[in-house]
Amino acid sequence: MATTADFKNGLYIKYNDKPCMVVYFQHVKPGKGPAFVKTKLRNLENGRILENTFSAGMKIDLINVERRPYQFLYAEEDGFNFMHEETYEQITLPKDVVENSDLMKEGQHVEMMFWVDEDRCLTCELPTYVTLEVTYSEPAVKGNTASTNALKEVTLETGAKIMVPLFINQGDVITVNTTDRSYGQRV
Repeated sequence: MATTADFKNGLYIKYNDKPCMVVYFQHVKPGKGPAFVKTKLRNLENGRILENTFSAGMKIDLINVERRPYQFLYAEEDGFNFMHEETYEQITLPKDVVENSDLMKEGQHVEMMFWVDEDRCLTCELPTYVTLEVTYSEPAVKGNTASTNALKEVTLETGAKIMVPLFINQGDVITVNTTDRSYGQRV
């Protein structure tokens, strides 16, 4: 068992029987009263940030988390099918576990975080940038905007819709940032 003295950013712990990651911690020793540790914890199941204060020296449960490489195979109505890149083991994940799933195309490499003790998938993360083709785009008309940073909506090969600059046309291949669904660059 570990204590609050072992806290560091990125540490995986069990808090209220939920897997959490320490995002931020601060050891506070006030002039009067006992010392304590203020923390911000990210719940790995739903991504919420929890703020909590632990007494100094309090015992905590560490959890074993492992990242594994997978490849997206295909989608079904009940979830997504993935294959482990080294063991070729296939698993199906529910659609709510995969963030920005509409930016994922067949053959896409992803990284999954597993809670080893329970052999349960916590998150499925796409690479920071994915390369996709624009399948539908409205033509831009010169002089149609009042500002220089005008954007238009396009549809990508996976069916996702994002905002891009006016010079992007149908058939262009672009990179998309999966963290905020923004346009990266034309390839």
